Amino acid sequence: MVNIVGVRFRNAGKLYFFDPGRNWPVPGDYVVAETAHGVMLGETVTEIHQLEESELREPLQPILRVATRQDLQHDGENREVEQRAFEVGREKIREHKLDMKLIGVVSTLDNARLIYYFSAENRVDFRALVRDLAACFHTRIEMRQIGVRDEARMVGGLGVCGRTICCGGFLGDFQPVSIKMAKEQSLSLNPTKISGICGKLMCCLRFEEQQYEQTRKGMPRIGREIQTPDGPGKVTDLHILRETVRVQVSKGDSYEVHEYPMSALRALNEQPAEEPKPEAKSEAKPEPQGRSMPKPVARTAPKNPPAAKAEPKPQPAAKPEPKPQPAAKPEPAPKPEGAKSKPNANAWRDALNRAMKAAGEGEKPAE
Repeated sequence: MVNIVGVRFRNAGKLYFFDPGRNWPVPGDYVVAETAHGVMLGETVTEIHQLEESELREPLQPILRVATRQDLQHDGENREVEQRAFEVGREKIREHKLDMKLIGVVSTLDNARLIYYFSAENRVDFRALVRDLAACFHTRIEMRQIGVRDEARMVGGLGVCGRTICCGGFLGDFQPVSIKMAKEQSLSLNPTKISGICGKLMCCLRFEEQQYEQTRKGMPRIGREIQTPDGPGKVTDLHILRETVRVQVSKGDSYEVHEYPMSALRALNEQPAEEPKPEAKSEAKPEPQGRSMPKPVARTAPKNPPAAKAEPKPQPAAKPEPKPQPAAKPEPAPKPEGAKSKPNANAWRDALNRAMKAAGEGEKPAE
């Protein structure tokens, strides 16, 4: 557990937390603390409280001391230096013809740095300007570009309500604001009526957004038919803050518009819980004693008799598959005409024997 304390360095701005160390400031005390911009004088806003070290995003800077009378006097002198630095900076901007608007100047407590805040639509090359300012004040010069909301916070002003603008009076961090919040609160969507002096949507649109959402959930929608003390009617308008409903009630051929509080309408429009209906019990009739013949049941032909299903045709018997025949020997190719065949040895021997027999016997002379 570590001790932390909240400190704010301007009338309104972001709240920074520091390690009080051996100091014990109370809300309203001015303290001197080491910041990223240097040694600054700030005002204590919260009581010292403890926090788990695991919840810290970054190490805490220490509070150097509680501000003394000399510190407060020196801070007043720095205000005069800041005013003079602002006038000189504006003259130098005109000389260099830079497209930028100077918003304010802040000096650290030890006069080690002058911080110039400006706004511009585009990127600005201010290197020559920084050199001239450093030669004039003999200190470190830092230039910071800010947006329109931070500009309104530093300049200050009055809002449409007649009070000091929220960001310049008490608002710490800027929260996102959307046009849906204006619709939820039934405000005019005219940009001139829902925009602040910065040109953005007013920060106060977010303050009552949660209350509007919770109250609207318990009220009927516009256009819904509801019951009223004067009869059924149609919702035409809602007043969230007063929690009243404006209803159009029919009266014959015409209608009247009445405004009712939600407390009077809730009792009339609450639907009682439906009780479960008891199940009807069928009483079984006692059967007569003895055997009784069953009543004949008349059978009636159906209006559209189903079509008779066609009987399947008998399929022919499958033929037995033939056995595989041995492969036929290839026939010899026919010999071409005029081709001489080779003589056979047996044929020559037979022909020789016949010739010798014929020569031995001789042929008989013809008579």
